[in-house]
This record gives sequence, C-alpha cells and structure tokens, in this order.
Amino acid sequence: MTALSKMVLVGISLVFAAAAAQAQCATWVGSPNEASLKEAHVLYRGIVKGKAYTDLAKLDDLNFNLAFDNWKKAYEGAPAADGQRAAHFVDGIELYKAEKERAKDEVGKAHAEQLIIKLYDQYIVCYPKDAPYAYGRKAVDMFYMTSFGYRTETFKAFQEALDKGGNNVEYIVFEPLGMLVTYLFKSQQISREEARNAVIKAKEIAEHNTVNNEKYGQYYEASAVRMEFQLREVEKDIFDCESFKEKLIPTYRENPDDLDVLRYVYNTLKTQGCAETDSIMLELKTKYEETALELNTRLTEEFLAKNPGVAARKLYENGKYSEALDKYKEAVAQEEDADKQAEYYFSMASIQFRQLKAYSAARDNARKAASLRPGWGRPWC
Repeated sequence: MTALSKMVLVGISLVFAAAAAQAQCATWVGSPNEASLKEAHVLYRGIVKGKAYTDLAKLDDLNFNLAFDNWKKAYEGAPAADGQRAAHFVDGIELYKAEKERAKDEVGKAHAEQLIIKLYDQYIVCYPKDAPYAYGRKAVDMFYMTSFGYRTETFKAFQEALDKGGNNVEYIVFEPLGMLVTYLFKSQQISREEARNAVIKAKEIAEHNTVNNEKYGQYYEASAVRMEFQLREVEKDIFDCESFKEKLIPTYRENPDDLDVLRYVYNTLKTQGCAETDSIMLELKTKYEETALELNTRLTEEFLAKNPGVAARKLYENGKYSEALDKYKEAVAQEEDADKQAEYYFSMASIQFRQLKAYSAARDNARKAASLRPGWGRPWC
C-alpha cells in the first residue's frame, strides 16, 4: 500500500470517527422530529424524575414500560437532548439499573450492565464537563457489577477516574478502590507500582478536598479513612520507607519551617518503617524540635504581652519582683473589671510588703484592693 493510500484511509477513518461522535451526541434542536422527541422526553421524565433505580424497579409494568419506551425514543433520536442537559444519559443509566433488578436471568442482567457502561462512555464524550462525575460513577458501578467486579478492567476504570477526574472525582470512589486494590494486589493481578500509584493519587485527592472542599470535605476525609482500613492487609507490602521519602521529602524541603508539614512527614515516615537513626529522620526531628520551641516561645511572648497580669505572675514566680510590680501596674491600667483590679492591687501590695519592704506603698495598694471589693478582708491580713 502506498503512503498516499494510507493517508487516504486514515482520513476516511477520522471522518467516520467524527461522524460517529457527532451521532452519539446528536440533539433534538433543528431535528425534523424535534416535537415528538421533546414529547417523549417530557413523558418519561414525568415518571422517572426524582427516583433512584431502586424506586424505578418497583414500578408496575405499565408505568415502567411507558417510561422506558419514551426514554428510548428520546435517547435514540437525541442522545444529548437539547445539548444543555445530560438527562438522557443519567436517566438511561438509572433505567437500565432498574431493568437489571427486574431481569429474570443472568443473561438479562449482564446485558443491562453492558448498556450502562456504554451510556457512561457516551455521557463522557458528549458532556466532558461532567466527566469527573461520570468517570467516578462508572468505576464504582463496575465494581458492584457481576460482569466486572474484582477485575483488572474495573481497576483501569478507577485509574481513569483518578487521572481524568482529579480533585473533582467524588469521594465515593475511595473505599471500593481500597477493596479492589487489596484483592488484585494479593492475587498478583496488579503490580506494586500500580497499586501504590492509585492509592497515592486517591489520598492526594482526599487530602485536597478535606482542606478545600467546604461542603463535602468531611466526607472525603471519612471515605479516605475507610479506604485505608480496606488496605490494611497490603499497605506495608505496597508502601515502604523509600517510596514515602521520595514522595514527602520534597514537601519538607519546600516548607522547612512549617510545623504541620514537619510533624506529618516525620510521623508518616516513621509509620512506614523508616529508622529513627536514618539521617533524614534525625534532621526532621531536630528541625521539628527547634521550630516548635521557636513557635512556642513566640506565642508565649505574644500571649504575655496581651495578658500583663499573667506575665506579672510569672515574673513573681521567677523572683523578678520589681518587674512583676511594673507588669501588675500595666495590668491594672488595662483592666476594667473591679474584682480583677482588686486582685492585682493585692498582689502589688504583697510584693511591696514581703519582698521590697515598701510598707507605705503596700498599705496604699491594700486599701485600693479593699475599696474595689467591699467586705474583702484579705488585704488587711
């Protein structure tokens, strides 16, 4: 075959592929059958709207067939509806799930499962903005289907969901992924690298949403925990110290003074079997202790600056009586509550009388304390 002939065949193939894609994403807009397709859409939607497949499966034959037949007419004439809504794909998936529930034999159930996957694939092509949702739902549905279940084909669907859905993939994928990875890895159907990459990607997505997804963050966090529970049998075989070093040390290098990062990296590496005598572990521990000390010192200083009464007490306990007296004066000046002012004046009087031997000043402050809290006899003791 000549190069020109090959080019012609490739061109023809591309044309047919484009035509096929256009056909599976056809809308009713401008169609000769637009009115009848819209009518079929309205008829079936009136029955299925707001219902899950479990509800649809319980419909009587008359209503189920009415919904299914009109959906089929609307879908076959305009798979993408009006081009603005994915209802024909989403509703078709629910209807075929119901059809599977109603099927009398395994052949019927398997046929429905295959058509569900076909609808997911068309949905992704026609409505790419919904792809993160569709990829995740497809993978989860495959996991619970007899036709797919615990198979490498299902694992590939999860990989695709994680890769193409990214941070927008739903939290529902994590727990079944953990179950699937455990089974396939134990039965040597996927490699350690495949298992590790999938789990790491899932954890990254969960961590991102736990922090950034205000509405569903807690669900991502909980689902990730359930995934890790499912992985407990194989986790140590999938991950090791070196693989976690490779993943986490760059994060530490980028944030060497972030206490949360230091704590997370150190604890994670320790959990994965990194020896405490390892040079990077010693570095992390030292850096953490230094950073924690600096932070605690700074926070303590800021706290004492805003709370002179507490600062005065600490100075007194350390034997710095004159400095403590000055801080109590500062505390009195800032305080509006009479009882607390009385306590501060009493503490000043105590320091002046017992430590500084300034008896006259001590008596003055004792009187002030007593005047602020009538009936309080302690200043006169």
